[in-house]
Amino acid sequence: MIRFQLSFILILLSYTVAQSNMEKGLEWYEKRAEGAKGFKAKSIPIDRSIEFFEKSLQEDEGENAALMLMKALYFKGEYTTNDIEKKKKIFDRGKKFGEEKVIQFPESANFRYWYLVNLGSWSKAYGILRAAREGVADLMKEHSEAIINLDPEYESGGGYFMLGAIHFQSPYIPFFLSWPDNDEAIIWLQKAVETGNRRPVQLIYLAKALHKNGMKKEAIELLEEVSNFEPLDGYIVEYREKISEAKVLLEEFR
Repeated sequence: MIRFQLSFILILLSYTVAQSNMEKGLEWYEKRAEGAKGFKAKSIPIDRSIEFFEKSLQEDEGENAALMLMKALYFKGEYTTNDIEKKKKIFDRGKKFGEEKVIQFPESANFRYWYLVNLGSWSKAYGILRAAREGVADLMKEHSEAIINLDPEYESGGGYFMLGAIHFQSPYIPFFLSWPDNDEAIIWLQKAVETGNRRPVQLIYLAKALHKNGMKKEAIELLEEVSNFEPLDGYIVEYREKISEAKVLLEEFR
């Protein structure tokens, strides 16, 4: 019995040692929702995943480790803290790292998409004026269109979604920012919803754009759909946030 226990421990130890930093990072990333309260996660799991993705990058400048680091930084900034200064620091890093990777891998829809995800959160953290000064709207439009050209089905129409979202969110400013249009937002957001899986964030943006155009009934139907979603395994915190947002908007729109 003792010999069996020792053998089992040695097997576990050899497995742990044999794991690459990338594999360890992925394990911790999959645990990112452990201990979460609502849609606020504990920082330890995602911090550990970032640590291992960073080590993996030091060993090998691979695309997978770089992409996962971008995803992990976004999750950390969006779901583990409400401190605006911490958010700025995290999304600053995600934005700059994403810029580097888009230059390094210009034909990658992956890096363009996750660069935009971090850039969008960076814009929220720093505010509309800072984002406008840095030309964020034009950047997001440019990269969204590039994603559509590279892979229109990536992330269930992620390029369509980003293009629709930036049309919806960006202010129309004559002679400075004249292309944002809510009708265009609806067109692109509908294309996103019709591509791949119906994602809560896409449905919520489409509902808001429809409501802005006076299509209250259609907007409410979409929000009711989201509010009845069950959190998807692997995206528990992310789904909880969007379900909660849909319920808040339903109260506002009814």
